[in-house]
Amino acid sequence: MKAIRVHSTGGPQTLRLEEMPVPVPGTGQVLIRVEAAGVNFIDVYHRQGLYPVPLPFTPGREAAGVVERIGEEVTTCRPGDRVASESLVGGYAGYALAPADRVVPLPDRVTSRTAAATMLQGLTAHYLAFSTYPLRPGHTCLVHAAAGGVGLLLCQMAHRLAARVIGTASTEEKARLARGAGADHVILYTREDFVAETKRLTAGAGVQVVYDSVGRTTFLKGLDCLAPLGMMVLYGQSSGPVAPLDPQLLNQKGSLFLTRPTLAHYVLTRAELLRRAKEIFGWVADGSLSVRIGMEAPLAAAADAHVELEARRTTGKVLLIP
Repeated sequence: MKAIRVHSTGGPQTLRLEEMPVPVPGTGQVLIRVEAAGVNFIDVYHRQGLYPVPLPFTPGREAAGVVERIGEEVTTCRPGDRVASESLVGGYAGYALAPADRVVPLPDRVTSRTAAATMLQGLTAHYLAFSTYPLRPGHTCLVHAAAGGVGLLLCQMAHRLAARVIGTASTEEKARLARGAGADHVILYTREDFVAETKRLTAGAGVQVVYDSVGRTTFLKGLDCLAPLGMMVLYGQSSGPVAPLDPQLLNQKGSLFLTRPTLAHYVLTRAELLRRAKEIFGWVADGSLSVRIGMEAPLAAAADAHVELEARRTTGKVLLIP
């Protein structure tokens, strides 16, 4: 099979297309014939060495496809089932292994491409809006990178919960997409100071929660957007990691709350994973949740996909198609 391999950490040029043997599922594993693989910032962090993994490796934790084989003691699926997972081993390939308890079944009306575009980022948006800071009618949230993969889904879920959504974006086109996803206001941060605009839009009160996937360039200013007792939810770092913080700053800015969540802790059990996935794919199947695929590329163009993602030129989801 064809697979992307990384032999040394570094830039996108380290992503090499190679021939590899098809893996064999062990006990508790399933082999998935990959029909679409999601490209995510965690793949970039693995490639860069920011999140170290043993070398060499095949990137990719998210994909959808068809179960080809199952290992011993697998009862969650069988060959021929259409599934998706966000816990794959080596998704940038024609075939990949996944823990059997981390695959979820796909409804007939959800394609593999859509599933791969929804799984990780949909689950992320779901836990952010429903669990980390459960949005309610009357709440106002600030969503950075509102036209990104998580951003577009998060705007829709926040709108579903009747919260007021303020998004940030870099271009008019991205702003249009965010508004279409339910953002009530979109701040073009390349032209306007998002703190001043957020304060203006909230009559000086600030927002209840900031959902920040950008990190270094937005974090400190984001604290100034919060109302007293508000929560900063830092769930990514596309611009780089945030510098160490003196907790006293949270006191000074209004007894604020700060959390750095990750998806794994919100889907610790299979029951929780299935609950969230069932809701998300149910909304996709009935048309009430729209999933945007902004870029599709063959495995050989994995480096180009990483370049576009890191440059923040993408909207919605980036997919690799084996």
